[in-house]
Amino acid sequence: MTISVSLAKRDDGKIEINGFELDAARWRLGPGSNVGLPVSLEETFQQLGSTGQLRGVVVGLIGPRDATPAQISAAEQIGYSLGQYGITLICGGKSGVMEAASRGCRNAGGMIIGILPGSTASEANDFVSVPLPTGLGEARNMIIAKAARVLVAIGGSYGTLSEVAYGLHFSKPVIGLEGAAKIDGVNHVESAGAAVRAVLDALVLASTRAEPTKNSDLRGGACV
Repeated sequence: MTISVSLAKRDDGKIEINGFELDAARWRLGPGSNVGLPVSLEETFQQLGSTGQLRGVVVGLIGPRDATPAQISAAEQIGYSLGQYGITLICGGKSGVMEAASRGCRNAGGMIIGILPGSTASEANDFVSVPLPTGLGEARNMIIAKAARVLVAIGGSYGTLSEVAYGLHFSKPVIGLEGAAKIDGVNHVESAGAAVRAVLDALVLASTRAEPTKNSDLRGGACV
């Protein structure tokens, strides 16, 4: 079923989704006014990002350490675009796709959380903002999938496939490109730009799947 979504910006800078006001800092919908002017998806996130309201919105970017040049390029572009909006990125914190995404996000002024498999923060790549050693090995993949609101999968290594499976199990939107697993539930796109737009679409759609009330809290990794 296709969900109809209308986006509007009020004179006070507030964004409304389907006539409900978005509290982006908490990712919560409340009573609106229906007096805003229509805005595009990109304009919506530019407005929210310009005031730093999207730090609490976490998007996961997953992919292999042994990445191809195309996968590295896509990861860096996606990381940069999400970083520009002020969205927080979460990844495995190491090399390959993870390092490229971290570099892109950091270069855009964004924040990157690295969920590390080992027990020391020093194993993180140089662009991670917050290295979190877990000592869990590959089991840390579940943390990334659970913490992220949306997952972007670049490439198709076994480790990445496990994160995709966890994401689908947790009912998270999963966007795939550059060799991501061809399995039911993954939204495959053709480019980094299309992946970024799919992320923004997924974030907005998540806010429409429950009737908004003043107590509807849609923060962090909670899936609505």
